[in-house]
Amino acid sequence: MTIDELRLRQLILFECISGSRAYGLELPHSDTDIKGVFVLPEEDFYGLQTVEQVNNESNDIVFYELGRFIELLYKNNPNLLEMLNTPEDKVLYCHPLFRSIKAELFLSKKCKDSFAGYAMTQIRKARGLNKKIRNPVEKERKSILQFCYVVDNQASVPLLYWLEQRGILQEKCGLAKLSHMRDMYSLFYDKDSSLGFKGILRNEKANEVALSSIPKGVKAIAYLSFNKDGYSKYCRDYRDYWEWVDKRNESRYQNTLTHGKNYDAKNMMHTFRLLDMAEEILSRGELLVRRPNREALLAIRRGAFEYEELIRRAEQQLLRIEQAYKDSSLPEQPDFAQVNQLLYTLRKAWYRSKA
Repeated sequence: MTIDELRLRQLILFECISGSRAYGLELPHSDTDIKGVFVLPEEDFYGLQTVEQVNNESNDIVFYELGRFIELLYKNNPNLLEMLNTPEDKVLYCHPLFRSIKAELFLSKKCKDSFAGYAMTQIRKARGLNKKIRNPVEKERKSILQFCYVVDNQASVPLLYWLEQRGILQEKCGLAKLSHMRDMYSLFYDKDSSLGFKGILRNEKANEVALSSIPKGVKAIAYLSFNKDGYSKYCRDYRDYWEWVDKRNESRYQNTLTHGKNYDAKNMMHTFRLLDMAEEILSRGELLVRRPNREALLAIRRGAFEYEELIRRAEQQLLRIEQAYKDSSLPEQPDFAQVNQLLYTLRKAWYRSKA
């Protein structure tokens, strides 16, 4: 099933412009996102060709099958609830049946988790981005040797420095684990390479130090500690950082660097939009898609505020949302029986009209 097929077979129930252009937060270069609802042909719905969603390759056009649409509305999914309150000038097509789907039936206290909860994930992403920008990870990956230390005259000395000062090659060293001491080893040296030691590091990709078989009578020249926890954390940070570099939206990242505040300004703008909407739903029982505070939100997108200030504001607003949740007269969740009946009635009416 393709979007062209939906149009050709006249399966579309609703279609609208969504995203920034619906919120009134668009800029001249903003994309035009399209969302909509379709109804599967009766034979497909009862057969083996059920389809829940149809989208184009770039995912800026997405249509949800009626059943999936109602299911996500029941869960208070922000994007789909917004479709029910799309400004009229952004509605491209609306079948009369769609008008019977009212936002009031779905608005509930669930929005605290779906709107504000999603906003919290965006705040965590913002914090992660801030950390990545402030603490870049060098492309050349460190080896475990840089996480090893030698006990020397009651001091802890970096292994690589200690080896260099003594002209010792790590390949000619051998390690034996010290009993009852976590990540501690006796360090031996075989200058003539006659004892078959395996070295401290087997190869550059190794994640563990190498252990050797130590002949009796050979004396340790030092004791070595491997900061395994530190190395494991470094590996996670290295992987996360370079995966982020590989997948990041370069134009948005350059914009982040341009405004110099070290956060994704567009992402942060939508975070506050979601927080505002959660507070409005819980306190007033209304969902406003076109934002009345356009200029304030666009100021965030321009990078007009420091990162720490925005985080404080978000945390304060979350406290207000918690109080609004406690005071709200909205139901804990939508009425399942009513929602189920609505879906049944809509699908039955649609198929009857196509008979």
